[in-house]
Amino acid sequence: MTTVTFFSEGSRITGFEAKGHSGYAQEGEDIVCAAVTSAVRLVECTVNDVLGLEASVKVREKDASITLKLPARLGQTNESTCQALLTGLMVHLVQLAEEYPNTISVMEV
Repeated sequence: MTTVTFFSEGSRITGFEAKGHSGYAQEGEDIVCAAVTSAVRLVECTVNDVLGLEASVKVREKDASITLKLPARLGQTNESTCQALLTGLMVHLVQLAEEYPNTISVMEV
């Protein structure tokens, strides 16, 4: 199962960790893992490469995980954009979890 944990401080989403394989199909043929990976990478590329915010990103092959943490202080426009991106990611992953039960767990801490 893929576990995605969103981190928050108050109402601000500060980042997330996506970890593990969904188990929907064999590694390399798993459409659920591909969907999660694509969505996570889109958010990471938008935050770092498009907005240039230098969010902390750690990829660990050992446990098939990626963690992204936003910088502490962002301007109002970047903060609003990042919150929309992370909220959209959360909604997307919850919908995937509903469509493919027992493959994704989404939590907020």
